[in-house]
Amino acid sequence: MNRQDAKAELIGHMKVLRAFAMSLTRNPAAADDLVQDTVLKAWSKLDTFEEGTNMRAWLFTILRNGFYSDRRKAARETDDPEGNLAGALAEKPAHDGRLQLADFRVAFDTLPPEQREVLTLVGVLQYSYEEAAEMCGVKIGTIKSRLKRGRDALAQAMDLSEDEPIEMTDQVTQSVVSVNGGAAA
Repeated sequence: MNRQDAKAELIGHMKVLRAFAMSLTRNPAAADDLVQDTVLKAWSKLDTFEEGTNMRAWLFTILRNGFYSDRRKAARETDDPEGNLAGALAEKPAHDGRLQLADFRVAFDTLPPEQREVLTLVGVLQYSYEEAAEMCGVKIGTIKSRLKRGRDALAQAMDLSEDEPIEMTDQVTQSVVSVNGGAAA
């Protein structure tokens, strides 16, 4: 693959990279930094990319590995005891409907990163279980388990029950919380 073709393909994946980074970091600035680092790493290692394989999956793997590497580093950093950083965060807007976007985001943010990752890959970005397993470096059963546990935790956090109708605010939210949403096995 020549560099011009690679550049064009890489640019074509920027939006989904940013969306995936946002789902992991929950911070626009951190997501932008993570995407930038991913692109720089991918560009510098472009010669290791095997032509004919899935570039998006390769980029997602680089991004995911960067995120977890940053988390390990952050575990050694000092907390924010005065809440200065937390106080600077913007409050998310509320939307009409039983399943409000703000409530969804709060519930989604409480999930472990592994569950958020799988809900994003399968529920939002509509990857198959096989593709998600490959990107995450785990077995398909692990993806299904994380997806089920993530959806169950969201339903519990949002006080949803299986027998009551749900008024969804958007299709993305519906695909994340719906057992029938997302990719099939």
